[in-house]
Amino acid sequence: MDYPTALGDLAAKDDRIMVLTAENRVPVRGLPERLGQRFVDTGIAEQTLVGMSAGLALRGRIPVAHALAAFLTMRAFEFIRTDVGVSGLPVKLVGFVPGVLSTANGPTHQALEDVALMSGIPNMRVFCPADAEDLVLGLEAVLADPAPWYIRYVDRRAAMPHAAFELGRGEVVRRGTDVGLLVYGALFREAHEAASRLAALGLSVRLVNLRTLKPIDEDTIVTTAETTRLVVTIEDHFRAGGLYSIVAETLFRRRIRTPVHAICLDDRWFTPGSLDQVLETERLSGAHLAARVTAALERKHER
Repeated sequence: MDYPTALGDLAAKDDRIMVLTAENRVPVRGLPERLGQRFVDTGIAEQTLVGMSAGLALRGRIPVAHALAAFLTMRAFEFIRTDVGVSGLPVKLVGFVPGVLSTANGPTHQALEDVALMSGIPNMRVFCPADAEDLVLGLEAVLADPAPWYIRYVDRRAAMPHAAFELGRGEVVRRGTDVGLLVYGALFREAHEAASRLAALGLSVRLVNLRTLKPIDEDTIVTTAETTRLVVTIEDHFRAGGLYSIVAETLFRRRIRTPVHAICLDDRWFTPGSLDQVLETERLSGAHLAARVTAALERKHER
């Protein structure tokens, strides 16, 4: 089942659910016909989108608001923080083409700080599914949760069947002791391939799909740190405020010392292109990730 069908089915069961968009209809194709007056397009006006969603939530609705991730999280940040976050309203914000999924777009459209911005808002929760299947698996639980949520929308084909979704719990895909790969969102597919390549080299690999970054699965992060020689965070986000920061803070708080290697967009925007071109240029493909992890393990061994 795809996302618009799943969202439409949930809305058919619960008339509190409304779908809104700031002229970003790709993720919600077909829903205007299904929902009628419960579908609202504000036009390219992300601040209005969020303010309207907050007002609807105050009247008992569950608004699911869609916009390009970069403009939703930055142009409307104050509205999200003040109108939604302060009051803890059940608004679900869906950021379209986040991270590397922005592909051919330049820096103005590249959301590489969205996780940091949304995680920093009190009461806000963050869901970063690995692919289209993972998104649908988590959708019902996220919509049913009374907290506000930011969802990093992804429609990539699944690399594998996923386990049942649990709020705040990571999905442990592989268990190993040499290296632990912690990943979320669109790069899960590449991390999954990298894990297979590393295993083929004789390495014991642990792979975790951290579906929600807030609440984060601290226990799984700690277990990964305690059972592997090297922890690697993989994300299409700036280093600051993303998964690397979350993992470092978690281990520091738990007083656990372990090497953590970050693979990310290291405080720079990526060169626009097709997704395959971006993954190749930024060395984020499965083959590149495997090589980068192997090199990190070798440097650790040399010390």
